[in-house]
Amino acid sequence: MHRQLFKVGGLNDIHRMQMLTSAIQDLPSVTHIDISMESSEVDVEHGNFVSPEEILQAIVDAGFDAEYTAH
Repeated sequence: MHRQLFKVGGLNDIHRMQMLTSAIQDLPSVTHIDISMESSEVDVEHGNFVSPEEILQAIVDAGFDAEYTAH
């Protein structure tokens, strides 16, 4: 398993958080998502069938600004 941390803008309510969770969960081999509205960080645990770039693209496609952060 791999873990990747993202800084995500626009996590200002539960509805937006659910949208983001849904977008990431739709990707293959995502096993855990931890979203912090306070720090605007999303921690994603995933297998080899999805890359960090694909996760980042799913976040952006869902309408959020996002970037990688160190993990």
